[in-house]
Amino acid sequence: MNTPTPTPGPSSSQREVRRVTPRAALAALPAYAAGKPASEIPGLVAYKLASNENPFGAVPAVREAVAAFDDYNRYPDPAATVLRESLSGYLGVPAEDIVAGAGSLGALNQLLAAFAGTGEDGRPDEVVYAWRSFEAYPISVGLAGALSVQVPNLPDGSHDLDAMADAITDRTRVVLLCTPNNPTGPSLRDDAVREFLERVPSDVVVVVDEAYWEFQRSEGLADGIALYREHPNVVSLRTFSKAHGLAGLRVGYTVAQQDVTRYLRQSAPAFAVTELAQRAAEASVENIEQVEERVQLVVDERERVLAGLAELGWQHPRTEANFVWLPLGDHSADFARLCDEHALSVRCFTSQGVRVSFGEPEANSRFLELCAAFPHPSTMPTPRHT
Repeated sequence: MNTPTPTPGPSSSQREVRRVTPRAALAALPAYAAGKPASEIPGLVAYKLASNENPFGAVPAVREAVAAFDDYNRYPDPAATVLRESLSGYLGVPAEDIVAGAGSLGALNQLLAAFAGTGEDGRPDEVVYAWRSFEAYPISVGLAGALSVQVPNLPDGSHDLDAMADAITDRTRVVLLCTPNNPTGPSLRDDAVREFLERVPSDVVVVVDEAYWEFQRSEGLADGIALYREHPNVVSLRTFSKAHGLAGLRVGYTVAQQDVTRYLRQSAPAFAVTELAQRAAEASVENIEQVEERVQLVVDERERVLAGLAELGWQHPRTEANFVWLPLGDHSADFARLCDEHALSVRCFTSQGVRVSFGEPEANSRFLELCAAFPHPSTMPTPRHT
């Protein structure tokens, strides 16, 4: 029996070579720029003030929980049951209203996956948020397949809620409120958010991103937990990364009514929060008084630094967070370079400004010394008149 001779195909040199390319949405997105460590300068201790981390770390019970952990060969509880029960007691909300995520960003991505993307007509849904705000928002929105609608901040760095309400259309599915706003610092007031919610359609999800909630001290500020109890479309988004000092373990969560959480559970990646992270977060919640003591140390340093900036004549938006925004404009890169030359890393946002986290007392004192030496103090823009 004769075996047919195979017909030769084109050689590798003859085939058309095509470059692997990402989907169009990814190609159009900005890259996330994380805070970098400080340069090592002889004779100086290097301090990182670029990532809004808690310089005092986690409480001792967290270290004990991590040291005792030995279940690396087991999958985590996908429902984070014990952690949610601890949070339920702390927050005074049903455990069923809580959904864990890999940091607040992971929790946000779960929410966008559930509620914003490409509509049945093939057109993108819209997500409205203030800008400038959290740098990951446009990335997460774009990866979800939705369209970012960015509303410029007011001159004082706060959200323009009237303009955000005006930006809502019949394609809007989600609104993001960042309070305190990262990177500018101001917090939203409760009465202003309640007035805003009256203008938002009840089928639009309003996310109150409260990554820095624990650092706030002023009266009358918006509280996502209080708002979600009254508004079925409100979601509180919180994290263990900042106040609890668990940024490296990636634990966050949403609090929402169950008409929302049932979809968040459906969109959550399996085993997103490791068992080690869950146990560490649970230990932190169970020792919340110690967490609050460490947060107060940061707040005390914040007030000391802000007083020092005022004495130097530096102007900045009101901050309720663990960082301050310096609107240095075209001098931003020069100031960031000066800090780096003195073993301090800060977060420079091109020609807009510099965000500086409040760190260890020595780091904060060095920061003030550099401000005193810098010839271009930050100033606030003149308010717009309508």
